[in-house]
Amino acid sequence: MKGLILVGGYGTRLRPLTLTVPKPLVEFGNRPMILHQIEALANAGVTDIVLAVNYRPEVMVETLKKYEKEYGVNITFSVETEPLGTAGPLKLAENVLKKDKSPFFVLNSDVICDYPFKELAAFHMAHGGQGTIVATKVDEPSKYGVIVHDLATPNLIDRFVEKPVEFVGNRINAGLYILNPEVIDLIELKPTSIEKETFPILVQNKSLYSFDLEGYWMDVGQPKDFLAGTTLYLNSLAKREPAKLAKGTNVVGSVLVDSTAKIASTAKIGPNVTIGPNVIIGDGARIAGSVILANSNVKDHALVKNTIVGWNSTVGKWARLEGCTVLGDDVEVKDEVYVNGGKVLPHKTISDNVPKEAIIM
Repeated sequence: MKGLILVGGYGTRLRPLTLTVPKPLVEFGNRPMILHQIEALANAGVTDIVLAVNYRPEVMVETLKKYEKEYGVNITFSVETEPLGTAGPLKLAENVLKKDKSPFFVLNSDVICDYPFKELAAFHMAHGGQGTIVATKVDEPSKYGVIVHDLATPNLIDRFVEKPVEFVGNRINAGLYILNPEVIDLIELKPTSIEKETFPILVQNKSLYSFDLEGYWMDVGQPKDFLAGTTLYLNSLAKREPAKLAKGTNVVGSVLVDSTAKIASTAKIGPNVTIGPNVIIGDGARIAGSVILANSNVKDHALVKNTIVGWNSTVGKWARLEGCTVLGDDVEVKDEVYVNGGKVLPHKTISDNVPKEAIIM
């Protein structure tokens, strides 16, 4: 089988992190975001993976080629000279996706969940249609495009309703699909939306079904969702693979710590924290609901809450970071400085308080 991951463009929503590293390579749960998807596809029997990219492909080629052997997959890069939307990349990668008659998976690189690719493939084969959308249930469907089913045929999609005023359902498109190769014949090589242009044709042909996703789901393409998604991922890990999580008298709840990190015994870590390679956490530091990326140093008695600390950064003694603060690469926050909702660009030093949301350039 085959899979295509829509990697997309500049990762502007996740800046300042993506000013240093392409979004798919930003570590989520201490691994490049895209590696979660490559591994899940490989485990489902996918042998050919296409990454549809239009920004800095050379960086990803270098990093991801080493995973081909590890996971037994062929990774090819389909590079767009102009952004082709969500359907155009399928046409561009036609030679791989139509190399045989097996269906192929399509997924957005921002989506994190317990990927149900084996179950999805079995469901798709059984109903005999041309496409299957993974659907996730939401509490406020009025914010999304909602899937409405045919009353006579289970899971057959009848129509989509964009941001419904009245309740018509609570299932939305989760950004994961499985499609038959002939669907590519419906797509032109130009900027095209699979949601607005391709799926309606399949609905009209009564050939598009939905598959309910069990468990968590999150689009982690912006900082607050990245942090929320980290919490969901860690809680899922606690149920599936609890041995991977940290234990100790100073650990609270679900915490993932790289083996090379050094944490003072008097620091308190958790809940919902990820600590990357070679991170140093000082005496009396308090970290909750946060991600600390590689080679960073959180000094004594600092408080880091609901924050992403970028690579190679330093948080000073008694400093306080909160409110969805994001530090880019190589940022220094001086001792006793308070940052609330700051987005700090790489290589900056913060000596004064940032009391409300701001971009620090």
